[in-house]
Amino acid sequence: MNGTARQLSNIRSVGLTAAALLAAISAARADDGAIISRWYSALLVADRTELSELLADDVRIKLDDLGIVQGKQEFIASIDEWKSAVAGAAIRHRIEKSEGGVTTVIACYDFPDNDMLMRETFAVKDNRITASSQAAIAENCDGY
Repeated sequence: MNGTARQLSNIRSVGLTAAALLAAISAARADDGAIISRWYSALLVADRTELSELLADDVRIKLDDLGIVQGKQEFIASIDEWKSAVAGAAIRHRIEKSEGGVTTVIACYDFPDNDMLMRETFAVKDNRITASSQAAIAENCDGY
């Protein structure tokens, strides 16, 4: 193989490696998006089983506005209270960005008597949420 052919082969190899890496990153982001969609679907109906399956055993859920950090068991134990709060509500969400293993979501919680716009972050590893934080960004969903 002459020098030019070897360079072309090396370039092709680097290109294929880069394409494979980008495909893997895109697939991971798509999987994270699916996990997050499952999260909001389960949250809307207060599905303890699904929420428990989505959370890593050592998850930390930070509710910034309330100054609370919950582990998995604490969060699951609070679902009964959440179930009455979310009755008749809707949750809309969209992914704002995903980088460094953290996905940021804008979520509108449309409760029967009010709505609230939130910024929420999710760290996902091995198809489980390992960390989440939530903070209000507006007292209504006009900016959604």
